[in-house]
Amino acid sequence: MLRIAILFLVLANAGYYAWSHGMLRELGMGPTVQEEPHRTQQQIAPDKMQVTPLSAQATSAAAPASSHAASAPASAPVSAAAPASNAAEKASDAASAPAVTSPASAPASATLTPVVATATPTTRGVCLQAAGSMDEREAQAWRTAAHSALPANSWTLDPGSISGRWMVYIGKLPDDEAVARKRTELRGMQIDYDRPGAAFEPGLSLGRFSSEEAAQRALTQLTAKGVRTARVVVERKEATVYTLRLPHVDDAMRTQLAGMKNAMGGRSLNKCN
Repeated sequence: MLRIAILFLVLANAGYYAWSHGMLRELGMGPTVQEEPHRTQQQIAPDKMQVTPLSAQATSAAAPASSHAASAPASAPVSAAAPASNAAEKASDAASAPAVTSPASAPASATLTPVVATATPTTRGVCLQAAGSMDEREAQAWRTAAHSALPANSWTLDPGSISGRWMVYIGKLPDDEAVARKRTELRGMQIDYDRPGAAFEPGLSLGRFSSEEAAQRALTQLTAKGVRTARVVVERKEATVYTLRLPHVDDAMRTQLAGMKNAMGGRSLNKCN
């Protein structure tokens, strides 16, 4: 029984081998061979094929991809399910489509270099003005010095005005001893006093006023209290004064101004108000 089974298997294998290799095709037996020569003819369309050469950079860009594909395992499955006619149609459409230049194929000379704008530094001066006001005599001294030392239109003398001031005044007294006796007398009368200023020494001030009328009224009141030697004087006349301004002082002008302290009456320079 075992011999019969082995013989049957040997005969079956021999028959399958003869069938699969077409040995029984003359007897009408064997696998069906699919031959479709018309599909091969559809793949060839010489009138639609165009050969477009690749640029050097495109070739170099495609080289890594081809080497990567070549290094893939040989056992990778091949996608052969798509019909050959579809592949031919896609090839025809790709050949007739306009060529598009990729960024990789652009010439190296077309590389754009960003332009950096370089700002040229400019020297900007600051506005300075002299401390305090100048009277007419001081302003004239400055004009004379500045005209020969500084650029034209680099400075201005802005005019202003000061009002006059009047003072109820006792003096001038003979000496400091006389001043001391007068102070004692005024303290006994409960009258306030003050120093009159360098131009009126030695003497005493019994009050300063912005108008002559106000000073005269004060003198009348003091006379009623027993003051006999006081009088009204002009402590400061109404006058025009000037403010020195230098709108654009740079480093070079600062050096020039350092040698003009006397022309400014020793005044310091501060930032403009």
